[in-house]
Amino acid sequence: NLLGPSLLGFRCRDDVREISRLLGEHGIDVAVVAPLGARPADLLRIPSADANVCLYPEVAAPVCSWLERSFGMATVKTVPIGIAATTAFLAEIMTLLEVELQEGAAAEAERRSRLPWYSRSVDSTYLTGKRVFIFGDATHAIAAARIASQELGFEVVGLGTYSRELAREVRAAAKELGLEALISDDYLVVEKAMADAAPELVLGTQMERHSAKRLGIPCAVISTPLHVQDVPARYSPQMGWEGANVIFDAWVHPLMMGLEEHLIGMFRHDFEFVDGHRSHLGDGAPSVSPSADPVHEPLGVESAGKVSTGMAATEPSGAVALAEALAAAGDLVWTADGEAELHKIPFFVRGKVRRNTEAFARERGLSAITAETLYDAKAHFSR
Repeated sequence: NLLGPSLLGFRCRDDVREISRLLGEHGIDVAVVAPLGARPADLLRIPSADANVCLYPEVAAPVCSWLERSFGMATVKTVPIGIAATTAFLAEIMTLLEVELQEGAAAEAERRSRLPWYSRSVDSTYLTGKRVFIFGDATHAIAAARIASQELGFEVVGLGTYSRELAREVRAAAKELGLEALISDDYLVVEKAMADAAPELVLGTQMERHSAKRLGIPCAVISTPLHVQDVPARYSPQMGWEGANVIFDAWVHPLMMGLEEHLIGMFRHDFEFVDGHRSHLGDGAPSVSPSADPVHEPLGVESAGKVSTGMAATEPSGAVALAEALAAAGDLVWTADGEAELHKIPFFVRGKVRRNTEAFARERGLSAITAETLYDAKAHFSR
């Protein structure tokens, strides 16, 4: 029996399909799936199975414990999310049912998932040490922390859940990573923890996605509560070998797009990147001087906190006058040269640099942040 999937769960229908197919390939039939799609007659058939798979502990853990006490039914507790967990899941269920694997689990992982191959490629080095903040239901948050730290080489800088019933398990997972778990259903508390951790990627619910967007951090949704955009029309499981592929795409692509935006920003003064240039038509460089191209942030980056969207393009004297005027009013402002230097920093760490520099300026009683202030702050925080 596959127990725990529900109608409003995260990708549950696809997970059931993936795990049913995986078990079927090894000669194991699925008797009942509940509560998703189950009727009273199906529930009566539950005790006839040889074992129960607790796919989603938030929903199924109590009933699996009851079935074990009442009917002596064994429970497979490994949740098959990620390469290592899917391998362990197959080993556990095969041992329990005394069935031999048709091929080694490691060999099957290599054949069915692209994630192990990518982890050995030179491109994967770009992901090593990326800071990731994780928050969601306990099942997906724990799995995400394991995949991030053990299979993708990320550094987990925050881990938490709103599932208080499974707080102990999340705390144990966080302790293994040297972290203190965040157990809360207050999105503002989660957003503050997220900002303090200064991650480069957020894995969370739809609410964390909104918070990450405000902070200018890439985010992938891994758990309910979700939005219609988190229910794709395509086959998109989280579990099994194909689930590992889906997870890889969902988590890695935002970071790779961050690298792309950073490179575009680095070379924005080259004639190929100037608006109006059509290199594929052989028109050559446009007549506009690259130096006239205004400094701008990459598409999709939040611009909240700026004094003026046009400040970077204003004349230096005008920017200084504006800064002095706002400074007289007691506001902390960025001058044109300071804003221009800030824009040269990769957008996925720009928010942290902005916050650190502003804190540095306030501690020293400065009211206008120039390029020199930014350099001083960088030197200060690099000690």
